[in-house]
Amino acid sequence: MSEPTNKREGSLGAPTRHPLDWKSEDFYDESSLNRELERVFDICHGCRRCFNLCHAFPTLFDAVDESESMEVDTVPKEVYWDIVDHCYLCDMCYMSKCPYVPPHEWNVDFPHLMLRAKAKRFRDHGASRRDRMLSATDRTGKLASIPVVVQAVNAGNRSKMGRKLIEKTLGVHRDAPIPEYYSRSARKRLRDHRDTAGDDAVATDTTRGKVVLYTTCYGNRNMPSLAEDLVAVYEHNGIPVAITEKEVCCGMPKLELGDLQAVERARNVNIPVLLAWIEKGWDIVTPIPSCTLMYKQELPLMFPHDPDVARVRDAMFDPFEYLMLRHKDGKMKTDFENALGKIAYQVPCHLRVQNIGLKTRDLLSLVPDTEVEAIERCSGHDGTYAVKKEFHAIAKKIARPVVNRVRKSAAQHFISDCPMAAEQIAQGLDQQVAEHPMQLLRNAYGI
Repeated sequence: MSEPTNKREGSLGAPTRHPLDWKSEDFYDESSLNRELERVFDICHGCRRCFNLCHAFPTLFDAVDESESMEVDTVPKEVYWDIVDHCYLCDMCYMSKCPYVPPHEWNVDFPHLMLRAKAKRFRDHGASRRDRMLSATDRTGKLASIPVVVQAVNAGNRSKMGRKLIEKTLGVHRDAPIPEYYSRSARKRLRDHRDTAGDDAVATDTTRGKVVLYTTCYGNRNMPSLAEDLVAVYEHNGIPVAITEKEVCCGMPKLELGDLQAVERARNVNIPVLLAWIEKGWDIVTPIPSCTLMYKQELPLMFPHDPDVARVRDAMFDPFEYLMLRHKDGKMKTDFENALGKIAYQVPCHLRVQNIGLKTRDLLSLVPDTEVEAIERCSGHDGTYAVKKEFHAIAKKIARPVVNRVRKSAAQHFISDCPMAAEQIAQGLDQQVAEHPMQLLRNAYGI
């Protein structure tokens, strides 16, 4: 058989993603899955460029090196699931390291292969009570933020006895950062933005000048100040902000669990609501990188033939990406009143793989007397991975290079677009507190 004529072109082409064939029976077939796992693991073993990304690859390479033949064919199949467990779908191997991603003929998509394995396991065996709870962000948040409950929940999460009990009963590590809950959520605080007309919006070629804020589970009940800071900054820049009448979780926690049917149910609620705002002339902004990525990448790959999902994808923006587009079109204010000094900025993986550049760094660098040191390394938090008892120590090890970089930077501020990543890193920074870049931007404006 002759070689493909496009072999060289495939090696040099930009990474492309194939749709996720998650509704086919072959997707869940054990023999088919194991063949593909062995094929990809063999390629990864021969390359080993991703050894320093996450713990999935060292687990694979150690298993191969300790096997009878020192090749993948003698690695026990049960070890495959250890590798799957250590992949938290950050996508960094696909986007930054692997030379064999499509359009290369070897067609390696390690994260989506791990997702396939997670989906197979979930369909066959379900999930533990701990994993179901951690991924049910809407339900857990609603219960934990009930006014008569929230104080007890937060007090228990802060106490040593409470954390020991949670670790024993649920397997959530006693030292893992757990966010506070707020009964006065972002959506409650922004009630008056539900009927915002946006008649004074100024559209450009790239933006329509008015945004609907998808608050996200975390931004709504765990960090409502994030939504307030975003609204203040956007309105200062003449950008009307509205909130949807209804929203549920984007589905990323369920995706990481392999519960793809739950992802579909969330999509069935969110997409029609967001589409209605698009049709009224609004753009969409969401403040958590993982949620943005869910709409920009994962849902379109799960539902490649759904035009509504595609329209939401095209109208979805990272908040700093949106502001920098406005700045490019001469529509963002630069009337900064306060310098910010030296900032150490951890760039979350789920923001890096969106391929939009370092917009947070670029915008904050516009503030006079401000220096931003970008740190493009993983925090090790990655959704629920770092809070699980069995993975917490590994997650802290993954975060250590970032912690060391922040310490050496001698920065006045430490920030990350992902609040969960920020708290994971801040644990190792002695007295340095994690801040959010939108909070710093609001401070720079003096509003």
